[in-house]
Amino acid sequence: MQKFGFRIKTKAGALVDNLVIQANDLAHAESKLMQMYRHATVLETRTIEEAASSQGADLESAISLIIGHDPLGR
Repeated sequence: MQKFGFRIKTKAGALVDNLVIQANDLAHAESKLMQMYRHATVLETRTIEEAASSQGADLESAISLIIGHDPLGR
């Protein structure tokens, strides 16, 4: 699944920035958006790239950080 960011103007005229919806594709995200904000106008759409998870963010590294021991001897 991907995350899509929207900037919209509601039916009442309020601006909503940084609205994030997770969906399989942009069309599905817009469909979800229109279910939540009927009659809204989409002003801006963007795809949000997620940061790649690092190799060192596993359970062993987290435990080592908590107890103050580095298993690699650094």
